[in-house]
Amino acid sequence: MFHALNNKRGFTLTELLVAMGLSAVVMASIGYVYYTQQKSYLVQENLAAAQQNLRSAMYFMERDIRMAGYDPTLKAGAGITIFNIAEVQFTKDDGTGTIETIRYVLTNDADEDGIADGSPCNIGRDSGGGLQSIAESIDALNFVYLKSDGGIALNPNEIRTIQITIVARTGRADQGYTDTRTYKNQQEATILAAQNDRFRRKQLDTTIKLRN
Repeated sequence: MFHALNNKRGFTLTELLVAMGLSAVVMASIGYVYYTQQKSYLVQENLAAAQQNLRSAMYFMERDIRMAGYDPTLKAGAGITIFNIAEVQFTKDDGTGTIETIRYVLTNDADEDGIADGSPCNIGRDSGGGLQSIAESIDALNFVYLKSDGGIALNPNEIRTIQITIVARTGRADQGYTDTRTYKNQQEATILAAQNDRFRRKQLDTTIKLRN
């Protein structure tokens, strides 16, 4: 006569503990991968937003500044009226014979050094109706005015080229990051010292040749 095997042996406590330990390791690994991917995505999203912010500002500034001094009738005396490291103002014919005054400056820069004095600080454009923000979360705005030979222009009539440098920060801090970078313009002059905070920053430079 054959007897059916009756094997009721289950898992031992040691086997259960090992299985639970392996499961915990696997779940922790999956969670870590998800966390790092999510963090990387948010960082890149914030940087992309800051970059787009800078490009939008530069678009407006390049378009306007290129036409500084436009005066087809030669009767309006249009030209650059304010030129310092933190602010530029100029006049131009708007195409109808009417002279338009345009000014670019930071909205929160009481000491006029081109560095934000607090938050919020934006790039403001004033064409007669007060400052209108064209870019947000700006930490530095810097202008350099050059003559035709590349030297620094000392009066508005000498200005042939304007170099612009903008530093923007992300809207959110990154707790795993410290910004130790020193930001410089195209002349290698420091325009923003290392902030040593948790914000990531993007810098954009451009050189504009005046047409008029």
